[in-house]
Parts: sequence; structure tokens; C-alpha cells
Amino acid sequence: IGADERTDIALLKIEASGLPTVKLGKSASLQPGEWVAAIGSPFGFENTITAGIVSATGRSLPAETYVPFIQTDVAVNPGNSGGPLINLAGEVVGVNSMIYSQTGGYMGVSFAIPIEVALEVSKQLQVEGKVTRGRLGVRIQPMTKELAQSFQLKEANGALIATVEPGSPADKAGLKPGDVVLAFNGQEIDDPNKLPRLVAATKPGESATLRIWRNGKADEVKFVAGELVTEAKAPKPAPDKTSKPNRLGLIVSELAPAQRKALGLRSEE
Repeated sequence: IGADERTDIALLKIEASGLPTVKLGKSASLQPGEWVAAIGSPFGFENTITAGIVSATGRSLPAETYVPFIQTDVAVNPGNSGGPLINLAGEVVGVNSMIYSQTGGYMGVSFAIPIEVALEVSKQLQVEGKVTRGRLGVRIQPMTKELAQSFQLKEANGALIATVEPGSPADKAGLKPGDVVLAFNGQEIDDPNKLPRLVAATKPGESATLRIWRNGKADEVKFVAGELVTEAKAPKPAPDKTSKPNRLGLIVSELAPAQRKALGLRSEE
């Protein structure tokens, strides 16, 4: 039906009836240290289950800030990625998505997409055929204790606005670099990565209220969310059909003096 590249979630339609189903749980109830398991066919071994514990929830990855990943140490390999992450009650709480690896194989760190995110994406794909996300138009940075002290804030919470894109919803709402976003529609920003997710979950055209910290005091700013447009990938250059490949398939170069000496060759001047 459709696919969302940002979350790596696709919606499939299967013409069938009487298929078995699984129970869905709530990823929000997961706690670090809780046991979870993955089911799939890693490397083609059918009906394989691997178990581990939740390491963290709401984890942000450098390449994707819109998914609050569940980090676990459940073994995920080709064949069970994309499969369900289940809790001890047998409920699906996530979709196993990716691993951190320096070798290409499992190294003890895996990430799953919360089931609520997958369901929301699939719902939008079913109704609209695509996923739309709200946009504010700012670049943010985390708050540190030193920054909080300089802004006269009691705690190092919130997201510090570093830049505001000209003509963006943030610019139209009057947001400025140096403003600290403390809450979004009443939800506290205890983690700066929470702000992009809340903005993205806002439908384009909807209004939202930010509680900000500016010039040593709190204030409220309303803005109308724009639409986040996925950047188009640069097309791959077409091969040059006019050039002919080397008939022998070799690449040659002149030997340096040191190379000639090492090979015992003499060059005639």
C-alpha cells in the first residue's frame, strides 16, 4: 500500500482470511532491565527465538530523530530483523529494526521501532498513502548545566534554539536563536530529542503552543506547523556509454625508482 523511508515501515495488503494474529502491547510501559524476545528466521533457521533485556527506551540515533527507538541486547540478524519484539506476556511491543555493528554481525546492541509508531505510520499509509509530518524550522542543541546557569534556569531541561530558518513557521511565530523550548502543548521537554518527535507528530496546518524561556522569564508562543518534506536523493550518474572499457581489463602505471630497485629492474636513460 505504501512505505515510509524515515521509519523503515511499509504497509502490505494480503488477500487471505483466517490468519493467526498476535496481541499488541504498549511500548510505553517498557522499563530498562525488562526481559524481551525476538522471533524470526535468522540466517534461514525457522522458528528461532532470541531473548535479552531492554537497555533503554526513547533512544535517538544520529540518522533518525523521529523514532524513539527501544534499545535491547536481543540478538537480531538477517532473517529476524523486521520481526516482532515481544514482552513476557507474549505481546508485540516493537518491530526489530537495526543493529549497531562494526563487523556487519550482531554485537550486543539492537534497536526496535515502538509498536505505536509502526501502527501510526501504517494508519497514515492506509488512509492517505503517505506519511506527513509537521515542521517547525529550527535547529536545536541540548541544554547543559553551564548553559542553564547562563540562562538563569534552575534545571538543564528543554531544547535550545540555535538557528531559525527564515520564512519558516518558527520565524513567523517570532521564535529567535537563544530561546529555550520548555514544553510543547503542555508536554515537558525533558529531552531535546523529544521536540522534533512532537513537532513531527503534529499535522501540517495545525496550531501548537510552545512554552519558551526568553530573557530570564517564561513565555508562550503559538505556531502553525508546516509540512516536513523528505529531501530527494541525488540520482546516480548514468554510465558513460560512449567510453570503451580497457580490452585487457588492466590498469597500468609507471614504476617509481624505488619500485624498480626493489624488483631488480634497470631503466635505460
